[in-house]
Amino acid sequence: MKLLYKEAALAAHPTSIVFAFLGCLVIVPAYPYTVIFMFGCLAPYITLLYARETNDAWYTAVLPVTKRESVKGKCMLIICIQLFQLLISIPCVFLRGALKLENNPVGIDATIAYYGFGLIIYAVYDLIFFPTYYKNGYQAGKAFVVASIPMLLLMVATEAAVHFPALAWLDSYAPGDLLRQTPILLAGILCYIVLLLLAYRISVKRFERVDL
Repeated sequence: MKLLYKEAALAAHPTSIVFAFLGCLVIVPAYPYTVIFMFGCLAPYITLLYARETNDAWYTAVLPVTKRESVKGKCMLIICIQLFQLLISIPCVFLRGALKLENNPVGIDATIAYYGFGLIIYAVYDLIFFPTYYKNGYQAGKAFVVASIPMLLLMVATEAAVHFPALAWLDSYAPGDLLRQTPILLAGILCYIVLLLLAYRISVKRFERVDL
C-alpha cells in the first residue's frame, strides 16, 4: 500500500486522474463510448512518460524496493485508474435510465457487454504496453504506439458489431438480452485478470535485466 501511495502521490500525472473520471461520459447521448477506454489506455502512457521525465525510475532505485516491486507499483496504479473509470460510469448508466435518454445511435450502449468488451480492451492494451515499455524502462511513446494498434481495432470492432442485426442484442437493455450478455462480462473479467498477471510477469523479467 505504501508503494501504491508513492505512485499516486508522486508518479501519477494529474491528467491520468482526470481520465479516470471520464467514465461519466456514458451519460452523453450520442458518443462513441469505447473512446472512454482509450482514455483509460492513455493513463499508463502519460503516467510512465511523466515518470521518465521526472527520473522516477532512478528515484525509485534508491528506495528500499526491488525492480519487481517498482513494476508492481506502476501496474497497481494503472489498474486502480482503469477500474475506477469503469466503476464511476455505473451510476451514470443508471442516471441515463432515470432520465430516459435514447439509445446511443453512434455505436454500442453502456450495457453489460460493453463493460466486458472494455475489460478485454484494457487487458490486451496493458499486455502489450507494459512489457514493451519495460524492455528498457524508457520508451513510453513506442510502447503506446505498438499497444494502440490492437486497442483501436478492438474499439472499432466493438462499435461496429451492434450495427449488425444478428448482434443487436449486445446493445439492448432488455432483461433477457442483459442475461445473454453476462458471459461476455465474465470473459472480460477473466481476460483482464489473466492478461494483467501475464503482463506483470513479463515486465518484471525484462526490467530486471535493465541496467539503470
